[in-house]
Amino acid sequence: MSASLSRTQTVTKTVIETKGGVVAAQHSLAAQAGAEVLAAGGDAVDAAVATSFVLGVLEPWMSGPAGGGAMMLWRADKGDAIALNHGMRAPAALDIADYPLSGRGVAGDLFPWEEVVENRNVQGATAVAVPGVVDGLGQAHDRWGRMPWAELLAPAIAHARQGMLVDWYAALIIASCTRELAKDPDAAALFLEDGQWPTIGAWTSLAEKRLDQSKMADSLDQIARDGARALYDGDLGAALAADMQAKGSRLSQDDLRAYRAEFAPALSFDYRGTQMHAVPGLTAGPTLQEALTIAAETGLAGTAPDGTAFAAYARGLKGAYETRLSTMGDNAEHPAAPGCTTHFSVVDRHGNMVSQTQTLLSLFGSRVVSRSTGFLMNNGIMWFDPVQGRPNSLGAGKRCLMNVCPVIGKAPGDTMFAFGASGGRKIVSAVAQLSAFVADFGMDVGQAFHHPRIDVSGGPLVVADETLPAETVAALGVEHEVRTARRAVFPYAFACPAGVMRRKGLNSGCTEIMSPWGDAISEPHEA
Repeated sequence: MSASLSRTQTVTKTVIETKGGVVAAQHSLAAQAGAEVLAAGGDAVDAAVATSFVLGVLEPWMSGPAGGGAMMLWRADKGDAIALNHGMRAPAALDIADYPLSGRGVAGDLFPWEEVVENRNVQGATAVAVPGVVDGLGQAHDRWGRMPWAELLAPAIAHARQGMLVDWYAALIIASCTRELAKDPDAAALFLEDGQWPTIGAWTSLAEKRLDQSKMADSLDQIARDGARALYDGDLGAALAADMQAKGSRLSQDDLRAYRAEFAPALSFDYRGTQMHAVPGLTAGPTLQEALTIAAETGLAGTAPDGTAFAAYARGLKGAYETRLSTMGDNAEHPAAPGCTTHFSVVDRHGNMVSQTQTLLSLFGSRVVSRSTGFLMNNGIMWFDPVQGRPNSLGAGKRCLMNVCPVIGKAPGDTMFAFGASGGRKIVSAVAQLSAFVADFGMDVGQAFHHPRIDVSGGPLVVADETLPAETVAALGVEHEVRTARRAVFPYAFACPAGVMRRKGLNSGCTEIMSPWGDAISEPHEA
């Protein structure tokens, strides 16, 4: 892959410092929507609501109202770190007999589970789990929101009315999943043209092509008017469940009515004098804690990460994944399959922070669209191992084990940061290293995000950024099998992070430098 890319091109992202709030997101228009909320006097949670819903419209294959995720919050006035889990769960009526093993070996999506007949746990309505992100946002807004809920959904509704612009990057993403999208008539109608990926005009054409997201706009308008629970308790939830049942899902409105996102105390721990706060339970938070705890056993010297530092990070991640695989029931991700996840981070002018990761799981989730609502549905059932008798085996009503890892960190020198990433099993490697770059070497957010990283996602292989010094790669090779790869626009060899930082009263932010849409944007009008 790297041999075909320019060897002289360099990519950087501008990082500004401001007394105003900052939103870092994988789509610049979503970051802009959140920044405008901050400028209007909104809390970091208000900005998170606006950003989340816009991301669901403009990155519909990554996340949306029919997905789930997790949020870390920092309340500056009380110094409190609070976790909010709005992950998905299996329908109560799920029958494991609907997912017989094919006997043909390992399946080929994100996880190498034993293949299920017709990939029913991966694609189609039978792969759909109970969504949670809207309820999570609603509960956060109920506790801390300062602006009216409907105002916060207005930007997403406006974008949906206009329809997502299909530029070169969107066309590339859609093309990568065309065959699967064509299997569902409603997904095909939304994303494809005559069963093929959308054209974007000639080489020099400036003509615009947009998706028809009018049904999604109507549904978002209903959620704006009636509140977050409209997706669960009202006619909208009934229509969503009916659509899925007509396509073979066991999702019911009773599942939606019973769903509640859950607040919990943060999983808090110390890493070399930096206080880390992650989401506990069935997330990558416990894996992050173990990885950094093991890494901290190695003493570091110098002012920048060297072979000793990266060997320590690799050792920690390798050990933490061994624990995760044996006790939490997760398994190694298929290295070529892209995850369908997005992350954004917010800091307001008062120092309140939000770090949110939200997902549909696979790229385009289940590749099924709810005709009545216009929502692309998740495939959360794939998070479960279809083989029974294991820690993460598929079962009715069970919570999904997620790879998400939003964190809040408090480092020496009056430094706070909110980091997270998308990228499936690559997420925790990125979050661990970015946090360590700040804790171990005092990097600011721009330095951390531009620095090359490694990826350790389970198994024997360590993937190292090819721009790391040869001596660093050699140090990794003493204990691990190492392969080098280059950061690229698509596919991602490493996770795609987004983060914000507050240091000495100034806020800043950055996103993955290779993300073509990602941006950190400050509120446009400071008081």
